[in-house]
Amino acid sequence: MSIGILGQKIGMTRVYDGTGVITPVTVILAEPNSVLQVKGQEKEGYTSVQLGAFDTTEKRVSKPEAGHFKKAGATPKKFVREFRTNGDEAKVGDQITVTRFQAGQLVDVIGISKGKGFQGVMKKHNFAGQGAAHGSKTHRRNGAIGERSTPGRIYKNHGMPGHMGDERVTVQNLRVVQVREADNVLLVSGAVPGAAGSYVVVRTAIKGQPKVVQVQDSKPQNPMKASKAKK
Repeated sequence: MSIGILGQKIGMTRVYDGTGVITPVTVILAEPNSVLQVKGQEKEGYTSVQLGAFDTTEKRVSKPEAGHFKKAGATPKKFVREFRTNGDEAKVGDQITVTRFQAGQLVDVIGISKGKGFQGVMKKHNFAGQGAAHGSKTHRRNGAIGERSTPGRIYKNHGMPGHMGDERVTVQNLRVVQVREADNVLLVSGAVPGAAGSYVVVRTAIKGQPKVVQVQDSKPQNPMKASKAKK
């Protein structure tokens, strides 16, 4: 996996192409990310790069975090994430900018979805509900969940009322419409998770990439089979 970039969702707008076709896009502010740490196979057992974005004051981070930022020669950051790599060249102190992506590229955007609070089964699981005729008192409730005396318990994963939203969501294969280096902004087609102002991770799409085809050398033909084929 290659190094992505940390950003902040600003909101949605639309852009026009040369023929006047409208494309709804999400504006993602991605200020230059600081490389805080580079992990290697020898010491940590895997290779990764840790990035930090969006400056904050030292009093808003813990002492261990402040020491970590000071060791990397960077100011304290609000948003820190780690990317597994395949030996990508990166050094502590480097800056990762929006130029890491280009228009037309497919990306995955990871964020925390909007919280909806405690919701019933019709909103949370798209249940149809029960009868709404006169006398019915269970219009928006789920049905029976019992399993009689055998097995005498309720199976897992039943659709039940509960907390909805406020969870990690990944939207895959979004197209980068524009890269505005001067503004540190990415314009990504469609919607991304989270409310305006929330932090997101943009990475190169895992799916939808061209497959690497390895060409194998053809094996030499068996002379015995070749002689039988001639007969």
